[in-house]
Amino acid sequence: MRLLERMRKEWFLIGIVLAIAGAKLEPSIGVNGGPLKPEITVSYIAVATIFFNSGLSLNTEELTSALVHIKLHLFIQIFTLAFFPAAVWLFLQLLSITPINEWLLKGLQTVGCMPPPVSSAVILTKAVGGNEAAAIFNSAFGSFLGIVVTPLLLLLFLGSSSSVPFTSIFSQLFMTVVVPLIIGQIVRRYIKDWLERKQPPFGAVSSSVLLMIIYTTFCDTFSNPSIDLDKFSLLLVLFIICSIQLSFMLLTFIFSTRNNSGFTPADTVAVMFCSTHKSLTLGIPMLKIVFAGHEYLSLISVPLLIYHPVQILLGSVLVPTIKSWMVSRQKKPLQTRGPLANVNYLAIPSGHK
Repeated sequence: MRLLERMRKEWFLIGIVLAIAGAKLEPSIGVNGGPLKPEITVSYIAVATIFFNSGLSLNTEELTSALVHIKLHLFIQIFTLAFFPAAVWLFLQLLSITPINEWLLKGLQTVGCMPPPVSSAVILTKAVGGNEAAAIFNSAFGSFLGIVVTPLLLLLFLGSSSSVPFTSIFSQLFMTVVVPLIIGQIVRRYIKDWLERKQPPFGAVSSSVLLMIIYTTFCDTFSNPSIDLDKFSLLLVLFIICSIQLSFMLLTFIFSTRNNSGFTPADTVAVMFCSTHKSLTLGIPMLKIVFAGHEYLSLISVPLLIYHPVQILLGSVLVPTIKSWMVSRQKKPLQTRGPLANVNYLAIPSGHK
């Protein structure tokens, strides 16, 4: 029973493994022109479904309370969409002299260019008791920014414009990402009460569609006999991803806890998760558009596929440690006010300071 419960909880990670295994067994089903017709069903319908779903689930009303903390938002967005990709690019200049597969290295660069995720950073911030409103705002705002900034970063660092016309990328992004997102937000206005009452499984819907995208991406790989992925490169990429996440979490912690930072301990929690997490839900469809028809698309996607579960696992492991740090920091200013003050302070829900 415990195993079944665990499998139900980790169904998406199991789904990724099964999708890749299924693609390896019979790649002809999901290749372009195959029975699934991914050039239409994935490139347009699946991607549009994910972003319509995002627009429908995004609670814009909740974000207004977090709008005023501009310094916090600027720090997170600049770190995520400027410092992160630039630091990864510098690091990859060193790694380029190693025998790691060059397309996996390019994949690491695409991870750096991705916007923050809509869910995992928020879930972990909430689990710790950090500034949830700030996490929601930055995840949503970062996703919106990512629609424009991420393709520009990909073109800047990887120069894929040589194989895919710039205008074609943005017209497809507009039709399959921006338009469904806006429609989702408009529809939400009319059925808001029903959505709040029924609580549809938005995350599960997006994840299910994402599995289809992952499956067809790997069908393309396994149908290409010239692609050879060595285990050494794969293990090294896993180690690099863990190192990048831990280093950047430590870096954001140091910067956001300085005396003149102006951030509360609850803000620091939101900063650590929102600045270092990257979106698989937005990332894979974007790579599919920007690198459409590229023979090494799936190899470029591998680091992002690894990054997603690693950020959730690492974050989950660190939750108790970060939580105990935050609670001890919040108690400090109250030590001189007597025991009753501590009780009242802790009774206030975290994230509303």
